[in-house]
Amino acid sequence: MLRHLSVLACPDDVSIVRQSCPGSFNSGRQLDMAAPTKRCRSGAGGFSGCLRTVKSWRRLALLLFSMSSLPAVSALVESLYCGTEVCYDVLGVTREAPKVEIARAYRQLARRYHPDRFRPGEPGSEGETQESAHKKFLLIATAYETLKDEDTRRDYDYMLDHPEEYYQHYYTYYRRQLTPKVDVRIVILVTICAISIFQYYSWHSSYNEAINYLVTVPKYRIQAMEIAKQQGLLNRTKEKGKNRRSKEEIREQEEEVIRDIIKNKIDIKGGYQKPNLSDILLCQIVLFPYYLTNYVTWYIAWIYRFTICREEYGEEEKFYIIRRNMKMSQSQFDSLDENTRQSFLEKQLWIKENYEVYRKEQEEEMKVKMATDPRMKRYRRWMKNEGPGRLTFVDD
Repeated sequence: MLRHLSVLACPDDVSIVRQSCPGSFNSGRQLDMAAPTKRCRSGAGGFSGCLRTVKSWRRLALLLFSMSSLPAVSALVESLYCGTEVCYDVLGVTREAPKVEIARAYRQLARRYHPDRFRPGEPGSEGETQESAHKKFLLIATAYETLKDEDTRRDYDYMLDHPEEYYQHYYTYYRRQLTPKVDVRIVILVTICAISIFQYYSWHSSYNEAINYLVTVPKYRIQAMEIAKQQGLLNRTKEKGKNRRSKEEIREQEEEVIRDIIKNKIDIKGGYQKPNLSDILLCQIVLFPYYLTNYVTWYIAWIYRFTICREEYGEEEKFYIIRRNMKMSQSQFDSLDENTRQSFLEKQLWIKENYEVYRKEQEEEMKVKMATDPRMKRYRRWMKNEGPGRLTFVDD
């Protein structure tokens, strides 16, 4: 190889290479092919220029040899689509075949190689066994699944035309295989509906538990019985004959009357309040634009009336500022009795300075109450002497 490279490096007058490039070879053999004496001796660089030229051609030859030894890039990958087979050839159609022709070819091949209909020895299936026919049928089904969908067929054609993009084909194939076939919007809608149903059922169960408890409280039970007597719902008339009821039936009817009165008269707030369809997640999402529009309208009106025009606060606005200062929700504030809320107005707690004074007073009262409460005294004594880390069998 060096002999050929030296000839390429110095292609002029020929002489003995040893004379043009002394010391470049270990042996002193004379070659039939020689290099020019003038370029290698007195040319640019002399002997060093000749040596650099030989090394450059040596690197180029090694590079070409390495590239020629690489395996050829194939468009068919074993684990993608139809493997080493071309899906079009499996179905016996061309790449320009329409979907109708592809479907027709699939039906014909499926009838022939279907495991339930395949019979060895039939015309056109010579040399086929039950196992080979089954593999053939799976390959046919895979080819049809690949070509019947426009997106998958486009990806497959791109793989045939660009076999060098090896990793891109893997990504495209498995992305389509692992992507859910169901529309994501349907999944989100079904999830929201399921959460909404669970919310309503949970709230309804909590509300029924609260009503069942209130029915057993003597205070509310007595009030409900008085209202029932005033309305004539508990008047026991003497019944004779077949219409006469037993004591258990009369008692059950009275319980139902009391329960209905408590359910209609009492106003439960908080987590045990009566469930409302407008509070579930689905309705909240549907009504969100309406709520957002109302809030923006209210906020703009608030800024215009009380910041720009300097109007006086009304009672509703004062309650809103007080509730915001106390960091209470609307349901928590509505659960307060009327006298308490009126006392807030009398103390003018919508003014920030008045509210800070009121808050400090409440904190001092709480400290005094905790200091004088016998339960708190016992708790502090227990924490000082024993603490939560001591194991004891004393009941208190």
